[in-house]
Amino acid sequence: MTPASAVPPGPAVSTANAGGGCPVRAGTAAVPLSGPEFHTEPQVVYRAMRREHGPVVPVELPGGFPAWLVIGYRELHQVTSDGELFPRDVALWNQWEHVPEDWPLLPMVGRPMPSIYFTAGAEHRRHAVMVGQALEEVEPFELRGHCEQLADRIIDGFCHRGTVDLIADFAVPLPVLVLARLIGFPDADGPRIAEVLRDLADGGSGAQEAHLRFGEHMRRLLAVRRAAPGPDVTSRMLAHPDAFTDEEYVLDLMAITAAGHLTTADWIGNSLRLMLTDDQFAVALSDGRHSVADAMNEVLWEECPTQILAGRWASRDTRLGGRDIRTGDMVLLGLGAANTDPHIRQHLQTGTGPSGRHGNSAHLAFSHGEYRCPFPAQEIAETIARTGIEVLLDRLPDLALSVPAAELVRRQSAFLRGMTALPARFTPVRPTGEHS
Repeated sequence: MTPASAVPPGPAVSTANAGGGCPVRAGTAAVPLSGPEFHTEPQVVYRAMRREHGPVVPVELPGGFPAWLVIGYRELHQVTSDGELFPRDVALWNQWEHVPEDWPLLPMVGRPMPSIYFTAGAEHRRHAVMVGQALEEVEPFELRGHCEQLADRIIDGFCHRGTVDLIADFAVPLPVLVLARLIGFPDADGPRIAEVLRDLADGGSGAQEAHLRFGEHMRRLLAVRRAAPGPDVTSRMLAHPDAFTDEEYVLDLMAITAAGHLTTADWIGNSLRLMLTDDQFAVALSDGRHSVADAMNEVLWEECPTQILAGRWASRDTRLGGRDIRTGDMVLLGLGAANTDPHIRQHLQTGTGPSGRHGNSAHLAFSHGEYRCPFPAQEIAETIARTGIEVLLDRLPDLALSVPAAELVRRQSAFLRGMTALPARFTPVRPTGEHS
């Protein structure tokens, strides 16, 4: 690790931090990546950042750690297109000697480990090929059937009540139950995987223990599928011609499941929120001028589930957006901010959607470049979200928000954009029983 005295200069940070003495850096005062404004109106924050700092913003992470937040669409495209200059290689970070073991963002930033998410270069490509091929073979019609069946099963659990929290009761369980089935778990194990991921997402005192349980579930699945292969993602990963260790398989399975769970749940929740709170969109949806897919695409532009993605690390000194980036500096991808960059928005106003982006998928909600979310994974997430919402609206056509929109609460995170709850009411209906 780099000695403290040799850490290159970068964004300014305060001396008060949980890292135990991270040095103050000279330069422009950093913007703390915390506070209620990120949970309510993050675009207001991003506009202020653009006015004061431009497309690359010096920021301070909880604990006083410095980073650069890229909020310009063109600059973010530049970073994600150059995997050699800005690799996803966490080992390059020039702050490691100041990072305590209990730093709350450590699970998000990660440590060097042999998985698709925490490797770089040729090693990352090796994992990406294996995982991508296993996901590509998920049959679309079969996937939609899984989504319909599991959505019906979930809805049958509350459809007689007339009330529902669309986040806890629907958006959160559906993706993980579908993903658990796709990677090879029997349906009886789905709720246990959902429980583990819920405890991980909470980030509380039980998160570390939940992570260990998560790994144990995957190790057992790996052993079962090695002994008895099936038509599932795990079996296809094991059949790949390249050799991987059990640790690599387990970490990749954990990455597939965890990455696909919360983001898809938030995509569902944010889309339902748009449909239930935007009167103009709701009318257009009811008369056929807009579809569920339109709402989902609008969310990817306006409220993408991953607002800030960690991260990239500069492999050498460079310039970006008028800033001096030093070797080992952390570069955060401001996906949500880049999607609202005025420089790109002026080219997107000829569409027919609510904000002029109907059918346009040039957003960066899935990142971009070598380390983007794999295309097969994007397609799986889109199918889960769209099918789930369509089944829900078909079963409960008079679904309506049961609290004022102003009372809805966002997740307390600058990095993730989602609802903590979405209370709704509807006319009670009988369970279908078709899923049993």
